[in-house]
Amino acid sequence: MNISITKPIYNTYDDLGDGWRLPTRLELLIMYDNKYEIGGFDDQLYWSSTEFGNNDAWIQDFLDGSQDIFDKDYPNFYMRAIRDIKK
Repeated sequence: MNISITKPIYNTYDDLGDGWRLPTRLELLIMYDNKYEIGGFDDQLYWSSTEFGNNDAWIQDFLDGSQDIFDKDYPNFYMRAIRDIKK
């Protein structure tokens, strides 16, 4: 699922149900490395759940693979929910 943030990060996936979350910075890097096998990614910037200080979070660029830090109030990045698999 690719959606542009239209409300604060911490509320965006509440409607999906239990277990859905933003991937960590490392998980997003792994997803980038496997984006063609996974599918469904646009060449855009995606939020991670990895915070940097009180107001910033890491993003993953799915065009060139770079990562950077942005203010969490910036509304124009994509998000991709993940869920842990329980055995």
